[in-house]
Amino acid sequence: MKSIALITGGSRGIGYGIAIELAANDFDLAINGTRSPDQVEDVMQKLKGFGNDVIYCRGNISSATDRENILRQVREHYGKLHVLVNNAGVAPKERRDILDATEESFDDVISTNLKGPYFLTQKAANWMIEQKKNDPEFTGCIINISSISATVASVNRGEYCISKAGISMATKLFAVRLGEFNIPVFEVRPGVIDTDMTAGVKEKYDKLIEEGLCVQQRWGEPEDVGKVVASLARGNFMYSTGQVIMVDGGLTIPRL
Repeated sequence: MKSIALITGGSRGIGYGIAIELAANDFDLAINGTRSPDQVEDVMQKLKGFGNDVIYCRGNISSATDRENILRQVREHYGKLHVLVNNAGVAPKERRDILDATEESFDDVISTNLKGPYFLTQKAANWMIEQKKNDPEFTGCIINISSISATVASVNRGEYCISKAGISMATKLFAVRLGEFNIPVFEVRPGVIDTDMTAGVKEKYDKLIEEGLCVQQRWGEPEDVGKVVASLARGNFMYSTGQVIMVDGGLTIPRL
């Protein structure tokens, strides 16, 4: 019996890297995104090429209605959910110094990056508890994709940093609450990853990486994050709930 994983923002960037690795590990997938089905058809076909069942659940996780619909689609199609990967996130539309940043930008980023996954986790967790009560052999987990920005300050995108710091605490909160049900919750904290979100700052980070920003002198790739998530989803770290797994090439190691 295959395990089912729901990946928010799973059709591009880090989310797609995660989807590829989970598909390669024989998971059936529910891919969430905001693009229309025709825009993700190539992605869906590639994922189905691994021989697994894959569905697309369109919706914006910042919307309570959409969160309900996403989980409803998973329940109606699969009848179960073993792994939730909270990956979907947005950057500020415009990077602005915190002395000039707007409430509109703050609300937009927090709604998608923090409020959305917080309440999606709440609903998914209750469903997992229900499954556990019905089947003591059920195993599930929740994996939150945060960022080194949870602890590394960038004053020109404060709302993003705060959203990721919030996800870090949400991981601990849900890990504690779900401990009695043996449903672990993890935080995966990527560093500088080569995706469309970082395309606009590629030249900046090319130079910084060349100058030694990371211990491992290269960009991270979505598959680097995906391999970590796949290992967590397979249940290889069941006694490590609430922990942070860094995927940053050593960027955050203090050095002299």
